[in-house]
Amino acid sequence: MLAKFTGWALLVAIRLLTGAQARWWGCPPKAEQRIYFANHQSHLDLVMIWAALPEELRSITRPIAARDYWATTPFKHWITTEVFNAIYVERGGSAPVPPPTAAPGPAERIEPSFDGVVQTELPLAPPAAEIAEPAAAVVPGSAEALAPLQPLIEALQSGDSIIIFPEGTRGHTGEPQKFKSGLFTLAQMFPEAVLVPAWIDNVQRVMPKGEVVPVPILCSVTFGEPVRLEEGEDRRPFLDRAREAVVALRYV
Repeated sequence: MLAKFTGWALLVAIRLLTGAQARWWGCPPKAEQRIYFANHQSHLDLVMIWAALPEELRSITRPIAARDYWATTPFKHWITTEVFNAIYVERGGSAPVPPPTAAPGPAERIEPSFDGVVQTELPLAPPAAEIAEPAAAVVPGSAEALAPLQPLIEALQSGDSIIIFPEGTRGHTGEPQKFKSGLFTLAQMFPEAVLVPAWIDNVQRVMPKGEVVPVPILCSVTFGEPVRLEEGEDRRPFLDRAREAVVALRYV
């Protein structure tokens, strides 16, 4: 009962602060399994999409939340689990640490590559949630590569819809960054899930990166026409096409 009341109060506050206008331009709201993927510029992105969804969809749709940020206090842990029903993901745990050698010597520095798992951001400004890329030594599709995505996989296997931000980290230029590989992996594993792009407008002005006090600004979330992974389509062309579907909604 407390969680339901808190969710209702939060919904009212968000809509008063931002308007939280939902624009179903490319598809109607429908109770089917979906993967919503959107641009990412503010702490409020997660909450904006949650608030824009009709009540019947909020109950079956789970946003992702970075455990190291959203589970640091009892209140944040409670609100993300009891109100948002969020899926916790680990940030920055994708690259295995090599074991120490007995006689270390000069060695070439190898920079980790991030491609398909949970992406981290600078700790001074942690975003709501991210999906990062696996280390170069990790075999794509292996259990090790899929481990950071496992909470999302389990949610989809149980029939839930999810909300993700494929850029991997919050941007500040207004232009979405390249999408990370998590969306491609999930589209491969769950071909029946409907992939719905969304554009969140103006929310970065409500809660700019680095700010803690929100400013009332009229915002909207535009949901676009679903995209699908075509048979034989490679990772990067699909991710670029998915990103273009999100950007196109800016001008609708």
